[in-house]
Amino acid sequence: MAADDSNDASSCANGQPPVNSSPVVCFGEMLIDFVPTIAGVSLAEAPAFEKAPGGAPANVAVGISRLGGSAAFVGKVGDDEFGYMLANILKQDNVDNSGVRYDHNARTALAFVTNRADGEREFLFFRHPSADMLLHESELDVELISKAKIFHYGSISLIDEPCKSAHLAAMKIAKNSGSVLSYDPNLRLPLWPSAEAAREGIMSIWDQADIIKISEEEIAFLTGGMDPNDDNVVLDNLFHPNLKLLIVTEGSAGCRYFTKEFKGRVAGVKVKPVDTTGAGDAFVGGILYCLASDPDLYKDEERLREALLFANACGAVTVTKRGAIPALPTKEAVLSLLTRAAS
Repeated sequence: MAADDSNDASSCANGQPPVNSSPVVCFGEMLIDFVPTIAGVSLAEAPAFEKAPGGAPANVAVGISRLGGSAAFVGKVGDDEFGYMLANILKQDNVDNSGVRYDHNARTALAFVTNRADGEREFLFFRHPSADMLLHESELDVELISKAKIFHYGSISLIDEPCKSAHLAAMKIAKNSGSVLSYDPNLRLPLWPSAEAAREGIMSIWDQADIIKISEEEIAFLTGGMDPNDDNVVLDNLFHPNLKLLIVTEGSAGCRYFTKEFKGRVAGVKVKPVDTTGAGDAFVGGILYCLASDPDLYKDEERLREALLFANACGAVTVTKRGAIPALPTKEAVLSLLTRAAS
């Protein structure tokens, strides 16, 4: 990536959004991740675990807020110590948590997560059922959702009722209020009854999104094993007529982007990785932060490339520290990395 591109990336992050600007509202799960105290081991080999706040939509909300944007989270946790801890973490990071509900019968979800030495991630979920699955449509904060400039969600909240109905209702409220709908499927196959159910569930709301972020692995999964590196596979199978922007993340290599007018690739920012947890969520937080302050940037390829480089740098800073939420960067850290990368 040319040096001048790197310097330009700060343009989407220059102006501080007004404190009362419409928030990016993130909907879905927030949970406790238990991560091995040493890296590169399987769950069975881990000598001990440390707890860390997790859940992709919550990570994205914190990511936006930490960059200086306005964010809110809507979801359900248990009426337990972990649930109140998570709600408090949102508050500490200036994320509006007024849309959080507490379930008196179900516990906050737990997930044991590790990056094994062979590079594979291993998950073990405790959700039988967990509080996040039990959010009812009647518990939605309609006023908060209808204020969303961008309404962001994943697919885990589509797996079980009553949360699925709440998710679909929240999307409808946001859409009718003029929000931009942002979708990161965030495939977690072990949580779905079957691969077919996952494919069907993820695709069931595909054509409603304005912005979609997807990984190479998810392309291969959703297309039944087609080549994720082939732009035509993406355009023919996953780009729909209402879509404003489709982003394919490629880890440390950066990302590809597709709009109705143009497509291209933005290189990643080189760092020494420590833990890749939360990198995708940091990327989403970065691009949504830029879109919230410049909603039409997807129409201008130069501005879009600047924003995507900024988002790549958000992901890059995150992998240099352990955990998801603890590692999410400030705007200063992102701009500092971009300045170093450009020199």
